[in-house]
Parts: sequence; structure tokens; C-alpha cells
Amino acid sequence: MKHPQAIAVACMLAAPGAAAFADTAGQVAFDRTMPSEILNKEVQYTIYLPPEFSEDRDYPVIYLMHGGGDGDNSDWYLNGRADATFDRLINDGQVPPFIAVTPDGRRDDTMEYNTYYMNDADGGYMWEDMFVEEFVPFIEETYPAIPTEGARAIMGLSMGGYAALAYALKYPDMFAASAGLSPAIRTDRQITELEQEGYDRRYGKAWGLGLEGEARLNDAYYSNSVFHLIETIPADDLAATEFMIDTGSDDVFFEGSVLMHSMLRAPRAGDERTFNSSHRFMIREGGHNWTYWRDGLPEATRFVMGVIEG
Repeated sequence: MKHPQAIAVACMLAAPGAAAFADTAGQVAFDRTMPSEILNKEVQYTIYLPPEFSEDRDYPVIYLMHGGGDGDNSDWYLNGRADATFDRLINDGQVPPFIAVTPDGRRDDTMEYNTYYMNDADGGYMWEDMFVEEFVPFIEETYPAIPTEGARAIMGLSMGGYAALAYALKYPDMFAASAGLSPAIRTDRQITELEQEGYDRRYGKAWGLGLEGEARLNDAYYSNSVFHLIETIPADDLAATEFMIDTGSDDVFFEGSVLMHSMLRAPRAGDERTFNSSHRFMIREGGHNWTYWRDGLPEATRFVMGVIEG
């Protein structure tokens, strides 16, 4: 049985006067919530339902992660106009219909500390556990989603781009495709050299507040480092997900994206195979901004939808 929220959104699509609109445009529902026992709060999310949405069929799902700073789960639609992009791709037959859902990755409204979609080192706020153990199952129970790895993708920008890539490495049996737009990946050197206030705001809760220099490269850091994961996870797990990295030539995270690309291409010592050489890596002119992300969203969507089951 589907959750009342799904029924409510479906009713919006079927409302009087909406029939002609619904065959060309999907529906975005803001301010949806999921009760989380892990976080002991209601977790907000925004959901996109495709044109001609029907409870009588099941859809693949894209988990669409937002950026850090003052970003929230509405950004992809209010700033990125993702719904217009998705509608066009679906109506033009470039991709099959799908559901897209953006969970709120903020810790609270103060935004004093980012989550970076990781668990806190002290166990105080376990966002990652919430997403894996509660949020994804909730979406698949609430909406007509195909509940298999082959029908799930994860995409994101900046902080959300990091999460899209890191989660696919940490949970290789969860997503068939992963795309990071301007992923906020810092190299080890950049982490150690990050000024203290910036480090604490971004990573302090996840790895330890007040850490300086090499002390930041602790077990909590390595367990979430895309570089360490690429080096250490089994080869079959690394090849389980199709990756796409799209970064701007003037992006502040350019170095991290290039390093991840290089590591995905490189064979491991003692093994002649090249791991995940089919991944896509794109460099376009541009920086870390909504113009770049809006321009990149169509190709990223075509990429992940070309991999997952429609």
C-alpha cells in the first residue's frame, strides 16, 4: 500500500484542469517529510514525479543531492530548474520516466556545521545511516519505485556530488549509476591545509572538531575518502557502479576531480586489469555555480538513465 503522501501528489496531478498540463509536465512537491528514528526528527525532502505519473506503474529513482553552505532540498528546482530539464528529456523520449527525490542534507537551520552527508565521528548525528537504513526504504515503500539496485541512481552537485560518488563506492550494491557535478572532493593535501574555521564547518563533526594538519587524516576521514575507497574496496565492487564526473576548468575542486579520474583509470598493483575504465570524465569551461550545474544536468541525467532500468 502506498503512503498518503504519494496519493496526495497523485491527486494534484489529477485535479480538475490539470489533465492537459499533466501530459507535458511533471509535478514537484516541496516540504515532504519522513519521520526518522535515527535522527529523532522529521527529515524534509523534495520529490519530482514525471509527466503522466501513475500509481499503476513503477519507476526508477534518481536520488538528487543538493550542495552545502546555504543549500537545501529545494535548490535543484528553485535554482536549477531541474523539473523543466527532466520534463523535456522525458517528453522528447531521451530518457524513460523516473522519480527524482532530494533529501535535506542539512543538520539544522543554523547551518553552523555541514553534514557532508556523513555520520558524525562521535555518533551525535548519523545522516548517512538515516539515508541508507531509513530514507531509501521509505521512498520505495511510499512511492511506486522499482526497489532494486539496477533501478537506482544517485547524482549531486558540490557537497552532493561528493556524496553521490562516495556513496556509490561505499555501497556498491545500492546504485547502478552515479554522477557528480563539480563534486566537492579535496585532496589529502588540501584537507590538511584548509583553514581551521573552514575545516570545522565542513568536516569537523564528521572527523573531529579542532583537528589540525595531518591529524585530520584519521580513520573517520579515510572511511569517507573517495581516494582511499578506490584503493581499498574489492575490484568487483569498484566496477559495480558506472561513474560520471563533470567538473569546470575553473572549479575550486578541479584537482580532486582529476585525481579521482586518474585513480579510476589506473590498474592496481599486481593486477593487469584496469578498473572501471568505462567511467565518464568531463571538463567544461566554467566554475562552481548554477550556470554550470544547470548546463550539465541534461547530460548527467541521460548518463544515469542510460544505465539504470526504466
